[in-house]
Amino acid sequence: MTPDQVPLLALAILVVAFLYSSVGHAGASGYLAVMSLFSLAPDVIRPTALALNILVACIGSWQFWRAGHFSWRLFWPFALLSVPLAFLGGYLNLPAPVFKVLVGIVLLLSAVRLLFHPAADEFLREPSRPLAMSAGAGLGLLSGLTGTGGGIFLTPLLLLLHWAHAKRAAAVSAVFILVNSVAGLAGNLSSMRQFPRFAVVLAVTAVIGGTAGSYLGSCRYPQVVIKRLLAAVLLIAGVKLILTQ
Repeated sequence: MTPDQVPLLALAILVVAFLYSSVGHAGASGYLAVMSLFSLAPDVIRPTALALNILVACIGSWQFWRAGHFSWRLFWPFALLSVPLAFLGGYLNLPAPVFKVLVGIVLLLSAVRLLFHPAADEFLREPSRPLAMSAGAGLGLLSGLTGTGGGIFLTPLLLLLHWAHAKRAAAVSAVFILVNSVAGLAGNLSSMRQFPRFAVVLAVTAVIGGTAGSYLGSCRYPQVVIKRLLAAVLLIAGVKLILTQ
């Protein structure tokens, strides 16, 4: 990527962080999509997406914790195996074609997730610990391999199986994203031992966008329209990654 493209990429990251935080996500799939559209290499995309995810997830985690929605009892079984497997996933270096197909599939599934609205049914029961640990392990490995935090899959899982109310699911997912992103980035850096220099600029814009979006977006912007726009970006980027090998 040329230096004159960095400001444009930074602006795109700011917009993605703002939009995602306005609907309760940290934005990893959006960062992956934007950087893929800019044709960045996998060894640049993964650590950068994880770093940006950490920053925006910190904001969301703090807000949900302060509001009293976070549940340690529900969180820890999912996180127990997800953290070491996220580290392993971040450490592994997939061949570029495999990485592109895997991330493309994740982006397409994320687009479907944004278009689908689970019903806000009554909370029934928490999952068994073995089931939660197994699900967390799979999501942790996926998050490390692809540079996401796994929350975009954990949230609908908690809602569809009636394991949590919407706010508690969002709170648990925010912290789940945070710990998996930290583990995945640590694994990636221990393997690659390098970090893109321009990521610092992207980090600043992600914090600005994430802070503004989480503060203003949920009450002042039409979330249905935002989700559809995000889904369109993910669909384009996902198809591009899968078809351009």
